[in-house]
Amino acid sequence: MIIAIDGPAATGKSTTAKALAERLGFTYLDTGAMYRAITLLILQKKVQIGENFALISLLKKFDLKIQQHEKQILVILNGEDVSNEIRRLDVTKYVSEVSALSAVRKSLVKIQRKIAKDQNCVVEGRDIGTIVFPDAEVKFYVVADYDVRAKRRLLDFKKLGEEKSIDELIEELKNRDKYDSEREHSPLLKANDAIEVDTTNLTIEEQVNFMFKKVKLIKG
Repeated sequence: MIIAIDGPAATGKSTTAKALAERLGFTYLDTGAMYRAITLLILQKKVQIGENFALISLLKKFDLKIQQHEKQILVILNGEDVSNEIRRLDVTKYVSEVSALSAVRKSLVKIQRKIAKDQNCVVEGRDIGTIVFPDAEVKFYVVADYDVRAKRRLLDFKKLGEEKSIDELIEELKNRDKYDSEREHSPLLKANDAIEVDTTNLTIEEQVNFMFKKVKLIKG
């Protein structure tokens, strides 16, 4: 069974998806972390962001694994744990641009489908219910207002020792939403059969409980 959770950045998708997967006993797959890992790799290798020979070559030989260690999800890129590095400001700045590249999406969608084959998964991202798993049995689309999203993102940056103002973060989130929604390949869209969940005034526990009840109802 595939449960698809889509939505814009900082709406609570990752935290909720992880908790929902744990409660259901499903595998959790954070596709956003995968795109961040590729963005980090491109920055490390100083490859120009765009469809080019260097990028295609890079995508042919990287190794990416998503592993669960106790309650932590580890992102292993070419044998190295980059779980914290992928949250850096420079990665956040360029991840939308990298995610929009057709070659990158094709490469990672192939990996995502392989991971989810023959197992129950909660898969979180921006095009899961529309492109990656259009036949997912349950689909959610998570939203929240910009002020709440900016405050959540601010907490993430503080954990990394990086500072940003709320106004800066709101502007960045608006720009990212526009970019993600208007990109040519796999834009951010709500699937026609997705259940919308507004997390603005919900705790994580309330979000998880809502989704859990919906899954149980649909699953029977």
